[in-house]
Amino acid sequence: MKKINVPYINQSPAYPTGCESVSAVMLLNFLGCDITVDEFIANHLKRDDFVHKEGKIYGPDPNQVFCGSPYDEDSFGCYAPVIVKALESALKDSYEVTNETGTPVEKLLTEYIDRGMPVIFWACINMREPVIGPSWWLKETGEEFTWISNEHCMLLVGYDEESYYFNDPYENNGCIAYPRALVEDRHRAQYEMAVGVKK
Repeated sequence: MKKINVPYINQSPAYPTGCESVSAVMLLNFLGCDITVDEFIANHLKRDDFVHKEGKIYGPDPNQVFCGSPYDEDSFGCYAPVIVKALESALKDSYEVTNETGTPVEKLLTEYIDRGMPVIFWACINMREPVIGPSWWLKETGEEFTWISNEHCMLLVGYDEESYYFNDPYENNGCIAYPRALVEDRHRAQYEMAVGVKK
């Protein structure tokens, strides 16, 4: 068994949709950065809101910005490229930030966890089933975009033969073990998104 001890932050109730920011700040605090979740959201996280126009809902692209506000329970979230940019902004040039989307979990273990470095990791809230939708029209392109609900972001901190261990910010879950096969399935449902940092 391998497990990294990382300072834990609970996202509830202050940041109902702020799992990506809270996971990023847990990693930043682990790296020795003195930063709060509020400071991270205010200074490093790009956000944009939804607008109603001619009977349609137009919204942002979660690959470019956080959709809504991490303080709003009716908001959505963001994808790995947004957290890469936010971490680069927070860390300056002290670490290399990598979008590890599509990287097999086993490789994340050897490249990061085995070297004592946690990984920001997307799956589903409490490993629930993913739900297709809702959809909106992207502001920039006019294309239709479909969100995969129950999206959740955590910090991968360890593993053993049966489980992966996460600092899971949802409802004070703490450091929690989830079965490997279930995690991998839910990770695939969220496009296998992950973000890593290296010296």
